[in-house]
Amino acid sequence: MEISGASAIVTGGAGGLGEQTVRRLAASGAKVVIADVAKEKAEALVKELGDAVEFVQTDVTSESSVLHALERAASLGPLRVSVAVHGGFGAGGRTLKSNGTPHSLEDFRNVLDPYLVGTFNVLRLASAEMAKNEPLADGERGVIINTASIAGYEGTIGQIAYTAAKAGVIGMTLVAARDLSVVGIRVVTIAPGTFITPAYGPDPEQVEAYWSPAIPFPKRMGQPAEYAKLVQSIVDNSYLNGEVIRIDGALRFGPKSPN
Repeated sequence: MEISGASAIVTGGAGGLGEQTVRRLAASGAKVVIADVAKEKAEALVKELGDAVEFVQTDVTSESSVLHALERAASLGPLRVSVAVHGGFGAGGRTLKSNGTPHSLEDFRNVLDPYLVGTFNVLRLASAEMAKNEPLADGERGVIINTASIAGYEGTIGQIAYTAAKAGVIGMTLVAARDLSVVGIRVVTIAPGTFITPAYGPDPEQVEAYWSPAIPFPKRMGQPAEYAKLVQSIVDNSYLNGEVIRIDGALRFGPKSPN
């Protein structure tokens, strides 16, 4: 799909994976809205990239907030690409602690809200905006790319809330693609493994040393630019639809972290 002259929105666009995605889409000629809560980082990116991007402070769990960001994107050109790569907050923990205390229901909901509910909120509202577009030559109006995790398939001990959220994103993919096929909107999910981003800590060398031995090949963590390159490939290839693509160096999480 040709996106030069169109617009795109990246929720979490100021973060590690999101920032590289914004850069990649802008380099392809799209006008990109950085929809994030991280004002300082987003504004620094706008200052660097100039007119190709705009920042709209966005809460993915709020309908009005996401609508505002989408309206801003649509004002820059037809919205053809939506990438949900935002993070979230909330405590992890086992289903049952060693002292017999069950997992906090509030903490569980606090994890699902941004990662799953927020992703669905962006998906449903972005699809409504894309449906207004004139179709391209093959009938396509846009593509929605969501972000899961390999933890959605094999979560480690203490990840039950995060795994449930990411498994939900995986599970929505085919259904959403089928739902939106009538209006020519594709839906694809990326399930990253371990990537060098702030989510893994401030010391890249330390986290590389921790994770790399567990990764079959290449024996290193992923680079955010590799995630962004996959986003570009999904945008470009209109026959990719309804699929979840793992990008993980063949890593499979065991019951516990590697060390």
